[in-house]
Amino acid sequence: MTPVERFAMRARFGLAQAARVGWYASQNAAGVRVGREAGRDLPPPPKPVIEAPAGIPNRAELLKHVRKLLVRDLANVEAGLYPMPVDEPDGLRGLIERRGMYLKDIPNIVRRRATRSHQEVDRSGGKRPRYYMQNFHFQTDGWMTEDSARLYDTQVETLFLGAAAAMRRQGLVPIAEMVRERDQRTLAMLDVASGSGSFLRDVRQAFPRLPIVASDLSEPYVGLARSKVGSRSGSGAVVAAAESLPFATGGFDIVSTIYLFHELPPKVRRQVAAEMARVVAPGGRVIVIDSLQTGDTAELDGLLELFPQLFHEPYYRSYLTEDIVALFADAGLELMAGWPAFLSKVQVFQKPQR
Repeated sequence: MTPVERFAMRARFGLAQAARVGWYASQNAAGVRVGREAGRDLPPPPKPVIEAPAGIPNRAELLKHVRKLLVRDLANVEAGLYPMPVDEPDGLRGLIERRGMYLKDIPNIVRRRATRSHQEVDRSGGKRPRYYMQNFHFQTDGWMTEDSARLYDTQVETLFLGAAAAMRRQGLVPIAEMVRERDQRTLAMLDVASGSGSFLRDVRQAFPRLPIVASDLSEPYVGLARSKVGSRSGSGAVVAAAESLPFATGGFDIVSTIYLFHELPPKVRRQVAAEMARVVAPGGRVIVIDSLQTGDTAELDGLLELFPQLFHEPYYRSYLTEDIVALFADAGLELMAGWPAFLSKVQVFQKPQR
């Protein structure tokens, strides 16, 4: 790459990411205003209790961490680990449509938060684990409708000021390392609790010939994930519980999960770690991206304390002190690497060769 080409690429990356952060940060601010107005006639929420010495970081401090993440993201692109991030799949029109959906739904979220209502979920679609059938984050319909699936990524990006996609892209790094050693067509990847499949869109862009299977407990979310993995041989999407995966032992070289463990009860976390360890092949890798935990980035600890006080996250507090490395060690996996990525962290585990 010539100096001119490198400059052009950095400029394109910087402009695109600045626009993205600006869009979602403004949407975040608009949501705060709408929420404040919607809550005027409702009981006020309890005052948050924050014990972290650094307190709650302000917007400027958060944006410094976003910038640090994007610097790493760009370095990965320049190193050839994955390509330049693509724009939103349906362009500006889709962004505007989802912004309207997001703001329209905020009064419903505010009402649930004020009344502590988190069981407004349609249970007619078949049996699911009890822990799953809740309005996590106080979001409308829980995980069980197409509207929820369409809106989820917008809610997450707004919460993280447009940095959620960059945090997920950190999971491409260990995949790239494996692809450098083996033909991607000979590998098999499973993504557990895929949600709408946003991470898999990035995986498909970076590794177009990699067979990918998505799994999730929600049919509407699985439908979106299926559209991201495509129809390549060996790829697909299935409805399945993470603690009881319907796959053969050692059937995948790569097993990933994004933002799953903090939404699981402690007992189920152990079961899920064991299942992921079971289905990964000897020599294969398990990639876990989830929330930071207490002490990972001390200046953000206050925000971790605040999160479950603002949103319905019944298992988050126990997650903050859960030893994820020990869970996977008990299942026979070894930690290869781990690093923070803004409000998330990446952990890569390997199953020893026989």
